[in-house]
Amino acid sequence: MTSYSAASARAEMSELRRLKSLLPPELQSWVTVETTVEVNPPLVRSEELGKDQVEIQIDLVKWERLALDQRNLLFWHEVARVQNDTISRDGWEMAALAIGLGGAVGELWVQDGLLLVLALGLCGVSGYRLYSRNNSDRHLKEAIDADEKAIALATRFGYTLPNAYKSLGSALKTLTDDTPKKSKRKHYESRLDALKRSATKAKDKVDRARTSPRGRLADDRENRESRESYR
Repeated sequence: MTSYSAASARAEMSELRRLKSLLPPELQSWVTVETTVEVNPPLVRSEELGKDQVEIQIDLVKWERLALDQRNLLFWHEVARVQNDTISRDGWEMAALAIGLGGAVGELWVQDGLLLVLALGLCGVSGYRLYSRNNSDRHLKEAIDADEKAIALATRFGYTLPNAYKSLGSALKTLTDDTPKKSKRKHYESRLDALKRSATKAKDKVDRARTSPRGRLADDRENRESRESYR
């Protein structure tokens, strides 16, 4: 039992080191990768630890069930969210809403009109900010933007464009199949649909480039060099 626990701990540390190596150099000084300590956590999430420090937290139990390429693309999706500055933060909105509601109730009691208006204004501003931050359409757009950037990061780390799309699409399909909650499953399905449209556009762009005079010339040169290398 002890040897199994030690082997499991070594495997976890090895995976965390591997993921850290997938961070772009410009992020390595202020983004860390750790296993989560939450109960029933999400697969992967980011948390701002300080002004210039972000931690990407992984549920390694669920993580190990995914194929390596799926993990890589989901990790780069989270890295892209950090780069896009769209990670969740503990904002002031909830505290402001509580203060505003408490103030409004208090001012109704003492009947101070000006302070009541100010308290209701605080409630309105904080409530709107909370709605905007938790809006599902906004979250979907941010996720789709991060998927696009994850594809770019994958090609930066040596993936071909088709393989990057295939790996992320496979990961999203797996998450969709393994998610019982309908709203979350719909979120993954929408991301997958957007990814398929993006892959089609990327393929069309490559095909147009290849059929252009410059693209045909490049293909002819590549084929000629290939034939010469086999002589």
